[in-house]
Amino acid sequence: MINKQTPLLGIVAYSGTGKTTLLKQLIPWLRQRGIRTGLIKHTHHDVDVDTPGKDSFELRKAGADQTMVASNSRWALMTETPGQDELSLEYLATRFDSNNLDMILVEGFKHGGIDKIVLHRKETGKSLESLIDIHVVAIASDNLFAPVSRAISILNINEVDNVGEFVIKWLESQQN
Repeated sequence: MINKQTPLLGIVAYSGTGKTTLLKQLIPWLRQRGIRTGLIKHTHHDVDVDTPGKDSFELRKAGADQTMVASNSRWALMTETPGQDELSLEYLATRFDSNNLDMILVEGFKHGGIDKIVLHRKETGKSLESLIDIHVVAIASDNLFAPVSRAISILNINEVDNVGEFVIKWLESQQN
């Protein structure tokens, strides 16, 4: 079950569309409006936030299933997941401290069962239709067009205010 205490909103698109670029603008925009945002970023590459040669790296490589690196300014928990077939978005969301967040933005997880905003740029040459499913609540594009359905809002991907206002309305609807 999805963590109902902290709403999740997906930001999905093909590689090169600008997911990270938009999020780098959207997160501070939301923060300025008092919305505390967490982020889960899906990647198809091996993730290693530790540095080879450092004690924590060496101890993790020695076989620790979980390794926490902590300082006065931040901490990070690394968990080994060999043999795990598919990441569980629901599980990852429960790892966050919901007392310190208003929402979690999810970059990637195209086929996750959460509400999502699809990003689309005409110049990518990729099909928008293949990203549309029952969980899409908005499309942010540089090629504004008539809505696919009344339930899907159309946003300007190049206007963070436009996307941000939508996210705030969406978040308010999750709290009712």
